[in-house]
Amino acid sequence: MLMIVYTANVAEEFDVAIVGAGAAGLMAGIWAGRAMGDGGGTRGGRGGRIVVLDGAKLLGAKILVAGGGRCNVTHDVVDERAFAGSSQHAIKKVLRRFDVPQTVEFFRDLGVQLKREETGKLFPTTDKARTVLDALLGAVAAAGVELRHPWRVEAVEKGGPGDYFRIVGSGRAGPSGGAAAQVRSRSVILATGGKSLPKTGSDGHGFSIVRGLGHSITPRVFPALVPLTLPKDHFICSLSGLSAQATLQVHASTGKKLISFTDSTLCTHFGLSGPSVLDVSRYFVDAKMDDPRAYLTINWLPGQTVEAVDRALLELEKASCGRWLREQSLPQRLAEAICREGGADPTKPGRQLTRETRRGLAAAMTQMPLPISGDRGYAYAEVTAGGVPLNEVHLETMESRVCPGLYVIGEICDVDGRIGGYNFQWAWASGFVAGAAVGRTGPDRGKQARSV
Repeated sequence: MLMIVYTANVAEEFDVAIVGAGAAGLMAGIWAGRAMGDGGGTRGGRGGRIVVLDGAKLLGAKILVAGGGRCNVTHDVVDERAFAGSSQHAIKKVLRRFDVPQTVEFFRDLGVQLKREETGKLFPTTDKARTVLDALLGAVAAAGVELRHPWRVEAVEKGGPGDYFRIVGSGRAGPSGGAAAQVRSRSVILATGGKSLPKTGSDGHGFSIVRGLGHSITPRVFPALVPLTLPKDHFICSLSGLSAQATLQVHASTGKKLISFTDSTLCTHFGLSGPSVLDVSRYFVDAKMDDPRAYLTINWLPGQTVEAVDRALLELEKASCGRWLREQSLPQRLAEAICREGGADPTKPGRQLTRETRRGLAAAMTQMPLPISGDRGYAYAEVTAGGVPLNEVHLETMESRVCPGLYVIGEICDVDGRIGGYNFQWAWASGFVAGAAVGRTGPDRGKQARSV
């Protein structure tokens, strides 16, 4: 008689499983592999198997699109003041564990030379994001870390024999073949990202995973570093492509000035973009949640006041208002549009304007209210505001306080920085801290767990 025996699919076992192969996840993999011994993997030192799991067919999409395809690796000066979300003290403790000089040295050792631009941003000298991604992938391989993709993680559960994590997903089969529907790991590093640029894989599923493991997510999660929209009939929307240095300022409904950013500002067919707009966006959106009547103003002449501009216009005996604005480095079409918005003829000298018109024009130049209608959402946001509060992790290791063996890094944390390489620096720092910590623990974590 023929007997058929069905056996359960045995999950592969790892010492460390990293969910997400973005900047933070790759960094964690590199340092975990290095910390576990010579070459990582099972080839020496303390040994241990490490795997990085990612659902994308093509890895590193966010790295490749960053900085206009050049990858703004970091900034020459990075401190906690450039970040929002969790407390700046907590953010500082992580950033100082892997600072900018260490980042520059790390990439130099990988063969990636960085150059500083006038803005303070650091880019690879090749001006190609691919240089950065290839170096990281090469370092992952050199550390003996397995990179498995596309392998989408659907759920992570804690418990069972040896207190392992059970990681359920779907994707490429492992070395032994089969469906590779699940793996087991003694430690898990979550580097799934937030919700920004979902087409790159950051669709917010990481929040569901981390909640299932006992963590909370901040009450507010919203797009940050995101372009802002204006009504379609606003004059700025007809000036698409024009840019100028400008100051964007958030005001409470009382008129109190909350925060401002000065940088290049881009007029678009939908409203406003550019560095100043991206930087101010998260603070404006956040302020509106507390105070629906909070508003945003733009100063087209940074550093100038209504009074100073009023005096300058009054001194224009022959030069037109439009010409004077052009002399302040504003594009001609923008200068003329601002004059008309302020109720003045751009061809008239300032002295020929009535006092009321002149004051109105000065106000339009320096404190123009912007009737923001919304933002472009996660599809265009460079980062997510909100996430796992840092008070739920041990800052020395990024290990969870509520789920031992779990590490939380990168954008899934309640940390978001300004444009200019700051968010990458958070990824490098938090990835290093978690990777080095779990690598030092190594396979012993599982042995210790089983002996308890």
